[in-house]
Amino acid sequence: MSQGHVHDPILDLVKPEILSDPHPAYSQLREEQPVFFYEPLGSWMFSRYADCVTVLRDNTRFAADWRRVGEMMPSRAINLLTLDPPEHTVLRRLFLELLRAQDHRALAGLVAKQAGELLDALGDRSTIDFLTDFAEPLALSATCAYLGVPAPENAWASRIGRAVGAGMDAGLWPERGLAVRDAQEELAVLVDGWLAGDTTEGIVGTLLATPAAARIDPAVLANTVRGLLFSGYSSGSKLLGSIAVALLHERVVSLAEFRAADPARAMDELVRYASPIHAVARACVTDTDVGGVRVRAGQAVTLLLGAANRDPDRFPDPQRVLLDRHPNPHLGFGRGPKACVGSPFTEVIVRAAVDALIERHPGVHAVAAPEYHPNLTLRSLARFEVTLREI
Repeated sequence: MSQGHVHDPILDLVKPEILSDPHPAYSQLREEQPVFFYEPLGSWMFSRYADCVTVLRDNTRFAADWRRVGEMMPSRAINLLTLDPPEHTVLRRLFLELLRAQDHRALAGLVAKQAGELLDALGDRSTIDFLTDFAEPLALSATCAYLGVPAPENAWASRIGRAVGAGMDAGLWPERGLAVRDAQEELAVLVDGWLAGDTTEGIVGTLLATPAAARIDPAVLANTVRGLLFSGYSSGSKLLGSIAVALLHERVVSLAEFRAADPARAMDELVRYASPIHAVARACVTDTDVGGVRVRAGQAVTLLLGAANRDPDRFPDPQRVLLDRHPNPHLGFGRGPKACVGSPFTEVIVRAAVDALIERHPGVHAVAAPEYHPNLTLRSLARFEVTLREI
């Protein structure tokens, strides 16, 4: 007797017919299997908004720092996102002060200029890959300007970003682990060079001149700067790409409607709808009840944020983009103590890109369906072909 297909609710998400739009599968999970233990990862899986928020807000019972449950962590992995209080509190306060010290108006003007120059250089092309020709170069130059450091080559950054993004799923595909370790080492060499230099600009320059930084482990500081580079460049370009797919391929709203809407509400809604961050993991520190199950100390929990951001119990009509949606407590930038500190700058990049497209190429439109890398944690465009020309 032939054995039928064995349904795997997680690995099925990378099937081509699901990878192009995982949200119907997420909806099915929320409705039929909102909490389950997934043996291949040794983790509880949560897809409802309420359960995800419960875990994200509770850093007493759920750890980002896996050393609290006896797990070893690579030294390169210890940074702002993976520390818990009280170490996290001190480091977060420092980096928030560094961010506040920047001239945000000047940076926004610089990013707008960079977006315009990129589009001007692409204007004669019949089609472009929105990701590699526009989103990635813009996110890289903008992030490095924010950090106050010279930008590395686009091709190098793209390769590193792909490796790190894919490596986030090394728990499912262990063969990805070596490439991500190599990429992290290359990033470390780059950042170590910045911190050994004498820049006085941007976040890095402010960090080097801040006495409070001397009281923090230099390796943790370097790891956190590396994290800011990756989140600004890779996550930022992926968010911009995902929003472009929503606007130009799915046509959820027009570019003009987005630009005319309340800026904060419109951005929140597109981040809710299109955020590329689809999963995060935590370690349970003490036996805890969540979502109707008992999670034991030492067990992992995985929060399916891509599913939670379209939970109808929290967001009415969640499959539609409602630019005036309010309140909108989406999880696109996290929630609670680990919420992304650089989210305002990511929003600057997206806004600058949309404004530049409308001003220079209001007829921009997709000419092919987007293609995706088989990643689950960080949803990653592989290619999205558009034309800047009028139809």
